[in-house]
Amino acid sequence: MAQCDICKRQPLKANWKSHSQVKTIRRQKLNLQSKKIDGKKISICTSCLKNLAKSNNRDKAKKNKETKK
Repeated sequence: MAQCDICKRQPLKANWKSHSQVKTIRRQKLNLQSKKIDGKKISICTSCLKNLAKSNNRDKAKKNKETKK
């Protein structure tokens, strides 16, 4: 099953709704990307990937601020 290795999210169930209002169950899959992080290849969803990038940028900014003082 497709699952994010970090947050353990899985596909959701949703409905397709036709013009006649007939509902058909479908799956909403995650946007998974395979990335190498710390030497391991993992499947990571794009929301976790975005959060990792944000935290890395925040850490870099903090280090730059400390070195300038």
